[in-house]
Amino acid sequence: MCHDHDSRPPAPPRSGDVAERGVLTLTSADGTEFTAAYAAPSGTPRVGVVVLPDVRGLHPYYVALAERFAETGAATVAIDYFGRTAGVAEGGVRGEDFVFRPHVEALQPEQVDIDLAAAIEYLRGRTEPDLPVVTVGFCLGGSMSWRQSGGDLDLAGCAGFYGKPGVVGTAAERAHLPTVMLIAGADAATPVADQLALAETMRGAGAEVDAVVYDGAPHSFFDRAYGDWAQACADAWEHVLALTDRVARG
Repeated sequence: MCHDHDSRPPAPPRSGDVAERGVLTLTSADGTEFTAAYAAPSGTPRVGVVVLPDVRGLHPYYVALAERFAETGAATVAIDYFGRTAGVAEGGVRGEDFVFRPHVEALQPEQVDIDLAAAIEYLRGRTEPDLPVVTVGFCLGGSMSWRQSGGDLDLAGCAGFYGKPGVVGTAAERAHLPTVMLIAGADAATPVADQLALAETMRGAGAEVDAVVYDGAPHSFFDRAYGDWAQACADAWEHVLALTDRVARG
């Protein structure tokens, strides 16, 4: 797994007030109900973010991360993947004892797409119909986020940490959205060379890809508990926020 139940994200380099935070239930086009964490900045958001979690779904790290993105001025939704197979999470958030593996194995990329579409619709319903939205994912979610660069949802860009090229699949050959790849140099789950090869495939398809390797950094380094990687965390924030600033309305 990626971030554990007690992990929390590092602070962003800019910090404003959060006007709203909470956990809610959204409904996909196929009628599936799933939980999501929403956070909104105190000012008018110029960009939206959909956070795609790791294999454990919507657990506390991602609720906190939604608030971190709201601090940067982005209206944000972090979603849970497992409404179809595990139901709506009790209390809205997956617990430490959640047995995620069977649900990950049953998850289909197309199901993530329609849940993501519902999250985009929710963000624009709460803000503006033309709000530019980007995805930011981690581990499984990092792969799913990179995959969106070759998809057809109304997104402005995508960013991902510690993804697996195999999950992106042939979508890489259709990549067209600005993409950020944050790569842990000591990631035992996926070789760095494979991720850099994915970046080249996506560039060949026409996407602008910002691929950054953090030498020696472990899988899940983007965590305030990883004091040795504080500089990498700060730099990763800068790359992601550069994407949100680039696509922001106005």
